[in-house]
Amino acid sequence: MDPVIIVGAGPVGLTLALALARQEVPSVVLDEGPGKDEPRPARTVVLREDTAALLERLTEVALGEHGVRWAGWRSLRRKQVMNEVVFGEGDVAAPLHIAQHVVTSALRAAVADEPLVKVAVDSRLDSIEQERSGVTAHTRGPKGVWWRGSYLVGCDGPRSTVRKLQDIRFPGRTAVERHAVAALRVELPWEGRTLLHRMPPWRQSGPSAVEVTARPLPDGVWRLDWLLPPGKELVTPETLVARIRETLAGWTNGSTPAYELLDTGVHMVHHRLARRWRVGRVLLAGDAAHLLGALGTQGLDEGLRDADNLAWKLAVVWHRGPHEALLDSYQAERRALITARLRAADLALPVLRGAGGLRQMVPGTARGHDVLLTDGHLGRGPLGAPGAYADSPLAPRHLQGEIPVDTPPGAQVTDVRVTAEDGSFVQLRDRLGRGALLVVLIAPGTGVWARKHWVSAGVMPRLAAAVTALPHPAELLVAEEYPGAPAHSVLLVRPDGHLVTALSGVRPADLYAAAEATLGGAVKEEPPAEASAEAEAGSGVR
Repeated sequence: MDPVIIVGAGPVGLTLALALARQEVPSVVLDEGPGKDEPRPARTVVLREDTAALLERLTEVALGEHGVRWAGWRSLRRKQVMNEVVFGEGDVAAPLHIAQHVVTSALRAAVADEPLVKVAVDSRLDSIEQERSGVTAHTRGPKGVWWRGSYLVGCDGPRSTVRKLQDIRFPGRTAVERHAVAALRVELPWEGRTLLHRMPPWRQSGPSAVEVTARPLPDGVWRLDWLLPPGKELVTPETLVARIRETLAGWTNGSTPAYELLDTGVHMVHHRLARRWRVGRVLLAGDAAHLLGALGTQGLDEGLRDADNLAWKLAVVWHRGPHEALLDSYQAERRALITARLRAADLALPVLRGAGGLRQMVPGTARGHDVLLTDGHLGRGPLGAPGAYADSPLAPRHLQGEIPVDTPPGAQVTDVRVTAEDGSFVQLRDRLGRGALLVVLIAPGTGVWARKHWVSAGVMPRLAAAVTALPHPAELLVAEEYPGAPAHSVLLVRPDGHLVTALSGVRPADLYAAAEATLGGAVKEEPPAEASAEAEAGSGVR
């Protein structure tokens, strides 16, 4: 079968290529550029626990050694501390702040060592043709090339050529927020901690510095973001330097400390959402499908989750043949989640950024407003939490043995320690992304005994037989405990780490039904690409 064509060699495209390769699916990555990225210290990303783990699993690089996991978070309003979080206490995971070119370089290095991935540099897409059996893409360059693929995924950013060639609308809002950005090496009084400072008391008259964020990077480098007022205020080098000196002096009690300015920029936040994410054998992911990022949320996180969601589904259809319901679930799951995220931001923005009557009419306090911002920055609540596929078309129905656990169906599983089939102790998250379903038996006491002593005892033989009979390859794991799960319960987990269901004991019929639903149900004949596109166009999706 032909490889998957991936248009775009940014973090999302490279992640998708590696995720497919881990599931033995070849791909061709069409890179419009020369195959390397210019270091930009001011262009950074904040990765949550799940997306950082995904990249580390694919690249086999400890990204935490190249970035900074925040030691804490503090938000101020004028001089008053409004909120403070210390990471490592409770269940709050520390985000990872890292330069984007470092992430891309790690992905490129992993791709270079992966024989199932071919990268074609200086390859700019200019046409796509698809039919029932595959898709063909043409790239411009010194030698025009036609590329033949089984599917094509546009990971080519906000100005996506793939999206335009498929005539997919991309409505939304422009310049929802605008930030002046600087990366500088300086010593600040809160090592390793991020600061969000609203309404700083030293700000000059006028609207130039209503909110400042400082995020640490390695080697004493900090990224500073100043929220700019609406409009087209010009950020000149002189005004930016003045803003830097004023901010640093305010944070260090009056005198500007020595600093080295490394990089600057203006960061524009847009909110847009593609009307369709799939037309036949052509799909969209990352910034080609959605733009978000106001109120501290991070767009790359969602792009990486797109790739994780799509990779295992493409792998199933690549190995087993077309399955429309499974591919359609990609748009249904991911677009619904992004829609909810954008809606939450739209509701919060007038409260947090408005002025005058509207702000005074909305109930809530400054502390409550700060909680909304903290949620966005830390990846919590409706603004920032990873989200769950609660209404997924892949969710099983009417399972008699289903029980509730602390993880709702469709949400990401908790990363507990498990015993693998070879007897080794690993983290549950380490077994993700291999294309197999995961079946986890909760069996207290197994962690203190070698696997050989219990693998043939109790419910294990019956469960092992049920796992072998599933309609898709599955790996049987055993955990001492799982939050909210009673002893001898069984969890079914998707390859991307989302919980399908929890069952009370070994129930082969329920387990099989849940696995079959997760794969999209019974396979139906694939319609022609033209028919598929027409059906999607008339589906009423907005």
